[in-house]
Amino acid sequence: MSQQILLYGYSSITIVVTLFVVIIVLNEIGFRIGRYVQSRTDSEAKSLTGSIQASILGLLALLLGFTFSMSMQRFDSRSLALIDEANAIGTAILRVQLLPSDYRNEAKELLNEYVRLRVEIGRLDLTKKTERLSYNQEISSLQKQLWSLAIKATAEDPRPVTTGAFVSSLNQLIDSQGKRNALLQMQVPEVVVILLFVAFISSGGIMGYSAGLSGTRMLAPIVLVSILIALIVFIIIDLDRPKRGLIKVNQSVMFDLLNKGAKG
Repeated sequence: MSQQILLYGYSSITIVVTLFVVIIVLNEIGFRIGRYVQSRTDSEAKSLTGSIQASILGLLALLLGFTFSMSMQRFDSRSLALIDEANAIGTAILRVQLLPSDYRNEAKELLNEYVRLRVEIGRLDLTKKTERLSYNQEISSLQKQLWSLAIKATAEDPRPVTTGAFVSSLNQLIDSQGKRNALLQMQVPEVVVILLFVAFISSGGIMGYSAGLSGTRMLAPIVLVSILIALIVFIIIDLDRPKRGLIKVNQSVMFDLLNKGAKG
């Protein structure tokens, strides 16, 4: 989250629309400059401009593939972390039956409340820091209560195949929650995204300049390319914004745990 200082406060749609407009404007400026210097530029310079345009577009493709891969990897990691946490919680719920009978109901109630809090915080935008802090404090308190209960149960039944198994699953539950929280803070570095934007804008300008040198306005192809660029940028940003964009990690596994707890 600390990396996303400049752009994270703006919606994906606002960023993409702004980028699209800037590309079109720079393309028009480049076209007018190209038309102005057309008569003063020889064929060799025009050929060199075409080579520069190809180089910039090649760099753009490289940056695009690199950035998309980074955002997709982070999205996949967050999805797997959610599944791992749900599995850890599910295992802990099953192993409640291994505890001494005096502790089972309390442990089950605490775990059901824990699932509820994890589901609710999973719906919160990362920009809502106050609400997330409140939820995290409640979650931390529940973890301490569960650990305290496990210690008491271990004192009564120290066997590793009973209470020990519950303690192990509880430890995994806490670790998986910490891992998932850490992955939520990992986005594509903002400097990479800004560099990608600069490459997009530069490509729009150089394409307009090249069209101006040739004396042929290519409005439809330029608009089409700009729209495709904007859509790809939208996907990259949306994938990189957990809990905020249109593309979100599917939390159905956590909802299943919540529903099972309610029925149980």
